[in-house]
Amino acid sequence: MRADRLLSLLMLIQSRGQMTAQELADELEVSERTIYRDITALSTSGVPVYASRGPGGGVRLIEEYRTTLTGLTPDEARALFMMSIPAPLMQLGVGEKFKGALLKLSASLPNTRRADEVRTRQRIHLDSSWWFQSQQQVPYLPVIQQALWQDRCLRIKVRWEFFNTEFEQDAEPYGLVAKANIWYLVYGRGGTPKVTRVSQIVEAELMPECFIRPPDFDLEAFWKHWCRDYESQPPFCARVRIAPEALPMLAEYVGDRARGQLVPAPVPDPDGWVTLELPFESFITARTRLLGLGRAVEVLEPVSLRRSLIDFAEQIVGFYKK
Repeated sequence: MRADRLLSLLMLIQSRGQMTAQELADELEVSERTIYRDITALSTSGVPVYASRGPGGGVRLIEEYRTTLTGLTPDEARALFMMSIPAPLMQLGVGEKFKGALLKLSASLPNTRRADEVRTRQRIHLDSSWWFQSQQQVPYLPVIQQALWQDRCLRIKVRWEFFNTEFEQDAEPYGLVAKANIWYLVYGRGGTPKVTRVSQIVEAELMPECFIRPPDFDLEAFWKHWCRDYESQPPFCARVRIAPEALPMLAEYVGDRARGQLVPAPVPDPDGWVTLELPFESFITARTRLLGLGRAVEVLEPVSLRRSLIDFAEQIVGFYKK
């Protein structure tokens, strides 16, 4: 562990040029005292690192010690500086390794590129998460990852929230996909690839049996095809009446699939209400989004959705009237 930290410390100094002991301690999540001990260890082993006191001081390497990574164009180096550590990699347990790899590449660049790194990171930041997206709990991700690398069978129990039920099945894990920071397991069952959210897996057991992975299975190609099929599935449609005061904010409530129904603008009835056929991803999505509109929406069809909204409304009223 200390050897890894010494290497990380060395790469940080080489990448940033100069850092204070406190900055190094914050970056490596250790104490300043540990940093000073590590600097002494590096110096004793022959690494020309030194610390200067006072304002503007810090820990640095002598200039001649730096190495150069050749072959990267300025645009390629700038693209490298834009990289951040995606949340899914942290969940897989390889975030620190990815960070170390980027640090080594950055440290090996010429000194003239060091200013480009700071300039780029101050101007571009990549955030792949959705608004108000909470991190889903995926406690069985390590077990699934182990099964993937070893081509071992899994016995998983999956919970279906809509039906409020759980079912158990054996699975041959083909791959993991992180889409919008949400993990999906692609697995084989009876020779047919299937997909489930890892957050829906409530139990996962690594089985002793191994399986033969289909030699022609391409995870990226399968995922793209699966996503196209999923998006092309007939949506859940609801026929609704919308109050005039809700029309300006309707697009924010109904989601991407339903926004196409708002162009061109629908014709209102004498009361100013408009009747629309709104498509949603699912029954639950329709209920969740339409509840947010309160009395500004009336569901006409299907009856099941209308009854579900009534039930939820009665539960809310009953709770707050206690």
